[in-house]
Amino acid sequence: MDAVLLAAFARARPGETIVDLGTGTGIVAILMSAKTKAKKIIGIEIQPDIAEMARRSVEGNGLSDKVSIEVMDIMEASRHLPAGKIDVVVANPPYTKWGGGLPNPDESRAISRHEILCALEDVVMAASSLLRHHGEFYMVHRPDRLCDIMVEMRKNHLEPKELRVVCPRVGDAPSLLLIKGLRNGNPGMKLLSPLYIYDANGNYTSELRSIYNMSEKADTPDDAR
Repeated sequence: MDAVLLAAFARARPGETIVDLGTGTGIVAILMSAKTKAKKIIGIEIQPDIAEMARRSVEGNGLSDKVSIEVMDIMEASRHLPAGKIDVVVANPPYTKWGGGLPNPDESRAISRHEILCALEDVVMAASSLLRHHGEFYMVHRPDRLCDIMVEMRKNHLEPKELRVVCPRVGDAPSLLLIKGLRNGNPGMKLLSPLYIYDANGNYTSELRSIYNMSEKADTPDDAR
């Protein structure tokens, strides 16, 4: 669900280039391709086997001319991609600090969920190095990391501009957050209305259903749903 919500939250103008840091199986890249008229979407993934899964998903959707998957460390991205010229960067990074909970015994899942190969500061720094002046950064993360996120974004010249929390139900504490930053932006952030997953009857809210209707237009991997 996190990837689907990120793709719904992020925006890109026609003709722009998007970089997806830590693309995994390519869910966000594929959904952004379906949603936007971006010229090019580049997914970066450090795990070769996961990157190959993403490539197959891209090919299965007939998007090879628009979406590419590159195997590289995100900290090397600015050496291989046009640094300071990317329009939009999106990221669904590992949420848990290394040592903060038991890692998944499956190595690839542990890497995607724990800060083993990259930490929050690495993701924000990589995004900042790629983005052009007033380029946009979109990320999904956990609310308990909000202070860390704000510190890292401002330290790397990404001014927080929009924040939206995701709550299971009305009255519940947030379980996710969606944040937008602007490279070299002026201070001033909008706190958007919460996104609720379930209504009072335990069904998906109309907003969440509309988001999933968008995601179903693309043949995304099962873990997107």
